[in-house]
Amino acid sequence: MPAPPSAELSVSRAREMARTVITHHLGSEPKRILAQGGGLTNFVFMVSHPDGELVVRLSPDAAKINHYIKEQWAIQKVRKLKVPTPDILEVGNEIVPHPYMISRKADGKEATFQHQRMDILREVGRYGALINSIRTTGFGSTFDWSNNQLSKNDSWDDFLDRELSLAHRLEVLEKQKILSKAQTRKISTTLRGVGKLSKQPTLNHGDLRLKNVLVNEKGAITAIIDWENCISSLSPFWELSVALHDLSVDEKEVLLEGYGLKTSKMGDLVPVWRALNIINYAPKIERLVEEKDSARLEQYRFRLIGGLDLYCP
Repeated sequence: MPAPPSAELSVSRAREMARTVITHHLGSEPKRILAQGGGLTNFVFMVSHPDGELVVRLSPDAAKINHYIKEQWAIQKVRKLKVPTPDILEVGNEIVPHPYMISRKADGKEATFQHQRMDILREVGRYGALINSIRTTGFGSTFDWSNNQLSKNDSWDDFLDRELSLAHRLEVLEKQKILSKAQTRKISTTLRGVGKLSKQPTLNHGDLRLKNVLVNEKGAITAIIDWENCISSLSPFWELSVALHDLSVDEKEVLLEGYGLKTSKMGDLVPVWRALNIINYAPKIERLVEEKDSARLEQYRFRLIGGLDLYCP
């Protein structure tokens, strides 16, 4: 049985809450509720009900309601463009004293180890372009799904400074000798310049990798899941920096082909993808320093200075 995300809420208590919300919203009790391996801030339950197979996510973190509402908003938008996603039935925090989300179970298996990997990646690229075609306002995690104004970043630079904490991340990487002073200046200049290349923010899934893609036995995508990290950002900079991150060279080319990007258009994009990938490691590096994990820190240092880059001279 998976360990609870919080000592304040046990798996058994969370299961009873899942039973309560299902019974309330669907009018009858579920036949079976099975705990799954949830994340650090979510309990996840597979629910068998006469109305179908369902998934209940429930969090002991009260602020999680905003993540669930954001996911619901994003999924409603992309489904209009025929992007396959789970069907979210309900989000709330009134029936039990914790945020919850009820969705229909999406059919399929994780795409990471499927034989049709190249075809799947090409399709992921195509869906990524559709997702990135949805215009938004504001930059970062607070955008059109929320009516909040004070926490919304009005510009790309605001996002870099207020939400991403770019200066602090660069300081961490420089202090750990992953970047030189010249490299931090170059990355800062590169990322500041993105706002000049594009002005209109769009919806980004934020973690468009195969672990968040479900496929059927023929390799057709049945659902893109886990929209918790979706943000409003400049495309294709943010989206593809993550989507391309752990792919081979051939796989990168296939995904970009599906997205619709030609090699001749990538000159302005590659430096930004590199810069975003490096600074997104800064929180991990900071944790390793705090944990005094020198062995892992050295591994990441070697990776980030290009020690495993076998293609660039």
